[in-house]
Amino acid sequence: MDVLKISNYTKVYGKDKKACDDVSLTVQSGDIFGFIGHNGAGKSTTIRAVVGVMDFEEGTIEIDGHNVKKEALACKKVTAYIPDNPDLYENLTGIQYLNFVADAFGIGTEERKERILDYARRFEIEDALKNLISSYSHGMKQKVAIIGALIHNPKLIVMDEPFVGLDPKASFTLKEIMREMCDNGSAVFFSTHVLDVAERLCNKIAIIKKGRIIANGTMEELIGDKSLEEVFLEAVKNE
Repeated sequence: MDVLKISNYTKVYGKDKKACDDVSLTVQSGDIFGFIGHNGAGKSTTIRAVVGVMDFEEGTIEIDGHNVKKEALACKKVTAYIPDNPDLYENLTGIQYLNFVADAFGIGTEERKERILDYARRFEIEDALKNLISSYSHGMKQKVAIIGALIHNPKLIVMDEPFVGLDPKASFTLKEIMREMCDNGSAVFFSTHVLDVAERLCNKIAIIKKGRIIANGTMEELIGDKSLEEVFLEAVKNE
């Protein structure tokens, strides 16, 4: 089942600067889909369009069968977004912020308590949740942002460079959670420039260069007996 379908997506800045040009890809239930490219290639621009925080000129984006422009609320109900730099309400404590997010998604008291406790234990931040977010390190904010994003058990998890700022243990925990959610029918679409992580974690990848998709498919199809690093460097060199 298609959880995310991007068809001929184009984003233009100014009069003729195409940040993304005719981008098409499909993420299905159970996929961990890596979106790979150099800085400025169009990864973040695409991700912002998917989660509805950036308008675009051409093409369509659908989440769980809903059009992101015409049915924004339906899309947001089933989507989690974890940006590369979490922007949280710093005058709240961690637990206040998570309860605020749970309220927004209409999650019941017992259900939210169970999920928050489970994720907080796994990320080892139970004790810190009573403290103000303003006192948190970048890594701590990232962990709270991740818990808040996953609290409604989304069908699509969209992440922009999710491992930046996380310590090795937290990175391992996040990878575990990604796999578990995909095993239960969700899908993950995330950008990264850490190729060895993508190679170990993803079953599908797309490589973007200067706003255009230059490779797209399963990991097996694209890399064969090579490494992802070799395939990526070849692809961006030959285009």
